[in-house]
Amino acid sequence: MGLGIGLVGLPNVGKSTTFNALTKAQNAESANYPFCTIEPNKAVVPVPDNRLDELAKIVNPERIQFSTLDFVDIAGLVKGASKGEGLGNKFLSNIRETEVILQIVRCFEDENITHVEGSIDPIRDVEIIEQELLFSDMDQVEKRIESLQRKARGNDRDAKAQLEIAQKLITHIEEGNPVSTFPQREEDQFKLMDRDLRFLTGKEIMYGANVDEEGLEEDNKYVQRLRTYAAARNSEVIKLCAKVEEEMVEFDEEEKTEMLESLGVDESGLDQIIRKGFAKLGLMSYFTAGVKEVRAWTIHQNTTAPKAAAVIHNDFEKGFIRAEVISYKDFIENRGENGAKEAGKMRLEGKEYIVQDGDVMHFRFNV
Repeated sequence: MGLGIGLVGLPNVGKSTTFNALTKAQNAESANYPFCTIEPNKAVVPVPDNRLDELAKIVNPERIQFSTLDFVDIAGLVKGASKGEGLGNKFLSNIRETEVILQIVRCFEDENITHVEGSIDPIRDVEIIEQELLFSDMDQVEKRIESLQRKARGNDRDAKAQLEIAQKLITHIEEGNPVSTFPQREEDQFKLMDRDLRFLTGKEIMYGANVDEEGLEEDNKYVQRLRTYAAARNSEVIKLCAKVEEEMVEFDEEEKTEMLESLGVDESGLDQIIRKGFAKLGLMSYFTAGVKEVRAWTIHQNTTAPKAAAVIHNDFEKGFIRAEVISYKDFIENRGENGAKEAGKMRLEGKEYIVQDGDVMHFRFNV
């Protein structure tokens, strides 16, 4: 399921270091100079889920397969990127292909690490990036208006209807407002434009506050300012130390837990990013559990049983009869499928059933 999260930010804020740790592979070069990342690096990242480990303890499968997310590390943007400054608009097009934006923001001081703006100011940095995204959206809408005006002059009704929305949208953007706050987002003509143009400022956004080790346990002044800014925009801040996360890449789970405890934190920042990003995309997992494989299958929230079955194979949807369903809680409490059946905890569900997060499922079908 090709659903992506794009990592953006100014040069030298820790994006590529974060990406290295996310992917557990040192395939995104990190260096202390701007534009170290030239091409967008892409990777598929497993979604941490302790429930799979608990299922495996009961089933003892040959392998475990986690749900996954696509992450894209995009070259550092600078002021003027929408007009071609730095590495320019090429990289803004990479961001359009993602569904959620994770902006990495530097929230620590270190005189040995260059900052492209010459000082540490997370709000200024965030506003530079978001201004460039807004300018890029403005450019897209202006081009669409020019095209629609030509069609409208030829009495194209659809073009006239969309032109009216586009003109309202360009006014909204010119006033400094993101597409996400446009009042007519639910109208069909807007949705058609958004489908084609994939507005950058209409996407969900999360902020990754990159701190030093000392900043992990308690928020420093930079993180506090970023949280206030994000709260006013109904966005989330996830605190991490990219350097520490990269160091933990080779650790086993016990070593990782010990490291996090020594730093005064309960959960890795990267695990939070993956888990919360998964939710931001409106995704969840159901499970299949057999001796060959315990596996998480990725579906959208509010998916019906036949559509969930299609994720395994299209034939499962075409010939769907019913689904055998055991909740994760009941599966664990009754020590597996047989115990759940004996306790009367297995249900037979039909085509209208809405799959719940953590359901352990087996599909009956006939084609």
